[in-house]
Amino acid sequence: MAKLAIEKRRLGGLDVPAIGVGLMSLSGIYGTADDDTSIDFIRYALDRGANFLDSADMYGWGQNETLVGKAIKGRRDEVILATKFGQIRTPTGNGVDGRPDYVQEACEASLKRLGIDVIDLYFQHRVDKNVPIEDTVGAMARLVEQGKVRYLGLSEAHPDTIRRAHKVHPIAAVESEYSLLYRTDAEEAIKVTRALGIGFVAYAPLGRSFLTGTLKSVADVANDRRADHPRFKAENFSRNLDLASAVEQMAKDKGCTAAQVSLAWLLAQGDDIVPIPGTKRKERLDENLAALNVKLTQAEVERLSQAIPAGAAAGSRYPDGQMKTIHV
Repeated sequence: MAKLAIEKRRLGGLDVPAIGVGLMSLSGIYGTADDDTSIDFIRYALDRGANFLDSADMYGWGQNETLVGKAIKGRRDEVILATKFGQIRTPTGNGVDGRPDYVQEACEASLKRLGIDVIDLYFQHRVDKNVPIEDTVGAMARLVEQGKVRYLGLSEAHPDTIRRAHKVHPIAAVESEYSLLYRTDAEEAIKVTRALGIGFVAYAPLGRSFLTGTLKSVADVANDRRADHPRFKAENFSRNLDLASAVEQMAKDKGCTAAQVSLAWLLAQGDDIVPIPGTKRKERLDENLAALNVKLTQAEVERLSQAIPAGAAAGSRYPDGQMKTIHV
């Protein structure tokens, strides 16, 4: 397959494809995943020009970064690589660690797994409420000084946190969930990122499949992590599917897929928005990239926004415990 001429957007000093590739699903989050197949998928993405890859040290607890390292070996100069730190395993589940010493330790470990000398965009995956953001970002800034990281980012950070962090060291990008279905927190954050010249990376831009037209019943998510999310519980599932039907109708009208309409809506929100739909399938990657050819009129954008108003989705984004760690 030929490399595509993909529109570029800017995150801080990085020029990245307007649609990136989220890699979490390569770590068995949404059903099983095979490392060899995943490595082949990443190389296929690079061949297509989709070279903005988004990983994290907690995806498979190191497994994701390790397979990324294998996939990009010999091709480092083709890749714009983002990874994240800060989520840790504890005796009672997952925790968050933003201590300066841990920042350095986590970065060294990620570099080793990835087999590279420098990370292009390094995100704090979740903000640590017990550590001042100034201390965490100060440690991240030292990684830049050491030449181990090029640009800094925050994930699921509250607007006030973003402002405080940006005063310590320029933040290139904020990454948070952002889609037609779940956008309240993101739209609040974007008011600040846009004012400060910070890019916005939209994860779960397809509403964790609600906006793709492929989900039909709760049984479709029974074997993966989404089954634990309130949004997928029976009492909320049908409401969210009903909302998503507006996307499917527009897709029929425009002769494209629901996923492409959903991504086109996000891209139309501003040239500082970079969606990173996650997939482990080549055909889905191609479908997502083709969304760049789907153009919505302003009237169509507004019609979708009105059909799925901000805050209309049923059920929270995560279980209660995890909700305490987002938008912090």
